[in-house]
Amino acid sequence: MFENQDKTHLEELGEFGLISHLTKNITLTQKSTVKGIGDDAAVLDHAGKKVLVSTDMLLEGIHFDLAYTPLKHLGYKAIQVNLSDIYAMNATATQVTVSIGMSSKFPLEAIEELYEGIYLACGNYNVDLIGGDTTASKQGLVISVTVLGYADESEIVYRNGAEEGDLICVSGDLGGAYTGLQLLEREKLVYLENPNIQPDLEGKDYIVERQLKPEARKDIVDLLKDMDVKPTSMIDVSDGLASEILHICKQSNKGCNLYEEKIPIDPMTYETAREFGLDPTVCALSGGEDYELLFTVKQADYDKIKFKMDFTIIGYITEPNAGCNLITKSNNVHPLKAQGWNAFGASAQ
Repeated sequence: MFENQDKTHLEELGEFGLISHLTKNITLTQKSTVKGIGDDAAVLDHAGKKVLVSTDMLLEGIHFDLAYTPLKHLGYKAIQVNLSDIYAMNATATQVTVSIGMSSKFPLEAIEELYEGIYLACGNYNVDLIGGDTTASKQGLVISVTVLGYADESEIVYRNGAEEGDLICVSGDLGGAYTGLQLLEREKLVYLENPNIQPDLEGKDYIVERQLKPEARKDIVDLLKDMDVKPTSMIDVSDGLASEILHICKQSNKGCNLYEEKIPIDPMTYETAREFGLDPTVCALSGGEDYELLFTVKQADYDKIKFKMDFTIIGYITEPNAGCNLITKSNNVHPLKAQGWNAFGASAQ
């Protein structure tokens, strides 16, 4: 993959030379960033705001496959999945640190491509890259991102605030990232059997992008503030809709009713799922990696949100004894089960 003899080997730069090379063009944009890269630690000043911190790690062979994941897309996605955690707290993301472990198979040009995606994501979302680490890895590529943000204490939204009668809403559409992954995995197998056959992704751009280049929903946080609507609870959809609503219900000590017919599924997601013999609803409930925002709002806010196209009302919160249920299109009631991604075992998808 990186066998071109014109490539620059990382040992030619050394660790500090690599860091200097990758960070030489960084421009800080956040007022809260007092000192970024270049000292023993970054210095931040959030002027009395509450500081939020979240960390995610991506491992080659577990979270991504370089056979079909461009490094630029991977860098972009690594930032997005972390920003999403801050937005899910109704907060503003301001800084990130990025640490990478890489094997000797990666030349400088490959790492530059990865950082192109990182810098693009930081620029698009007005976030400063303020530090990190680089090290050798014998286990493939490892990317660890820590994101920092801030919010007024009164604005922070947790998972445990849902109340009986609250409306359950979700942004965007669901299941696209999972069906995109199935498509990419199929084309990888075809390629391995016959490298002369080109990948057949025509007309599937949307679901491929949902998998390779997700976008954190900062716009939803901004929209809710503009509408003067504060969610009672919120979480991002990283492990599938069912898993996430169960997190909210468990931590809020409540039940819920979700309506299958209300779950937003893009037509391309629906058609592709059917092509693979998959139930589109199951893809939405258990697929994961959509990075949409799932949140609850008070019924009193219904008139403010009822005509918004950016998110969909898909159910409501119930008393805990009612359980967590999916109401099917045929009006049958089924208990919701978390069948999404399991980091320490096989996926139940």
